[in-house]
Amino acid sequence: MQLRKPILRTVVAALLAAVAIAGPGAGPAFAEDGDVAWTVRTASNSYGADRSSFSYAVNPGGQVKDAMVVANRGKAPLNLSVYAGDGYTTGSGQLDLLTRDKKSVGIGAWLKAANPTVAIQPGQTAEIPFTLDVPANATPGDYAGGIVTSLTQPDATQSINVERRLGIRIKLRVGGDLRPGLAVDNLQVSYAGGDAIVTYTIRNSGNAILSAQQAVSVAGPFGWWRHDAGAVAAPPELLPGETWPVRVSVHGVDRTLRLTATVTLTPRLADASGSTTSLAAVEASAGAWAVPWPALIALVVLIALAVGGVFLLRRGRARRSAREDARVREAVEQALAEKSKAG
Repeated sequence: MQLRKPILRTVVAALLAAVAIAGPGAGPAFAEDGDVAWTVRTASNSYGADRSSFSYAVNPGGQVKDAMVVANRGKAPLNLSVYAGDGYTTGSGQLDLLTRDKKSVGIGAWLKAANPTVAIQPGQTAEIPFTLDVPANATPGDYAGGIVTSLTQPDATQSINVERRLGIRIKLRVGGDLRPGLAVDNLQVSYAGGDAIVTYTIRNSGNAILSAQQAVSVAGPFGWWRHDAGAVAAPPELLPGETWPVRVSVHGVDRTLRLTATVTLTPRLADASGSTTSLAAVEASAGAWAVPWPALIALVVLIALAVGGVFLLRRGRARRSAREDARVREAVEQALAEKSKAG
C-alpha cells in the first residue's frame, strides 16, 4: 500500500507500518521497489518483545528511550533518513503522518532519533535508538505520530524525485486529567423519495483518542412512525480535535408533516492494553418538514366541501325562514285588510 503525492517535484510514497500495527504478534512492515527493500520493527527491550507498535504513558516533563530495528532485505546498500511526524486521520479513515515539510507540534516535534540517517548493507540490520522528551507544559491527553525511515530516489520516467517512507505508529498518553468526549455538529435531516437523509459531523471534543458506536433514527410527531437506520458504520479512531462527516439514509420513512432525526453516539475509549470501554452516550436531534402533499390536498378539499356544505345548508335555512316570514306577513296583512273592510 503506497501513497504517491507530488510535493515540490518530490513524490512521497508513504506506508505507515500497516502490518506492524495490525495487532500483537504481527510481523515487520515491508517496503519494496525493484532492488530496494527494507523492513522495520520495534526493538525488543524492557518495553516488551514483538510489539505491534510503540505505546507510552508519560507525565509532562518525562522522557522515553526506545529503538526501532531496520533490516535491509535488498541487494544494494541503503542510506535512509530517519525522522518523526505527527499523526492525522485521512479522508479514508487511515492514520498517516505529516511529511517533513509540514510542521509537527506533538510527537513529531518531541521525538529525536540518535542519528538522522542510517546506512545498512544488504542482509544487515541496524537498531535506531530514539528519545521522546515530553515538555513540562504538554497538555494532558492522547497523541499519535510515528517514526519514519525514508528513501528518496529519482524517477527518470517522470523527472521527479520519489520519497518512500516506512514507519511505525507511536501512541502517547500524557498524564493528567483525561477528558474524553464526542460532539455531534451540524445535524440536518431532509426528505427525498421515501428516504430521510441524515447528515452530521462527529467532533472529538475531548483530549483522548476515541471511536464510537452510532445509532440513527427518524420519527414523526410525538415519536410516532419511528424508523431506525440499522447498522451504521463506526467512524475511525479520531484524534483530539479531529472531525468525521457522516451521511445516513433511513429508508421507508413516510411524510408525516414533521420529521425528527436522532443521533446517538457511544464513545469507545481504548486503554494501553488495547481493550475498549464504552462511555456515556451522546445524543442530538434535529427536525425538518416533510409535508404529505397528496394527503394535505385531499384534506383541504374535504374541508372546502364541508365548509361549502355548511354554507349551503345555512343559506337554504335562511331562504326557507325568509319565505315563511313573508307568508306570515302576507297573512297578517290580508287579515288586517279584511277587518278594515268589515269595519
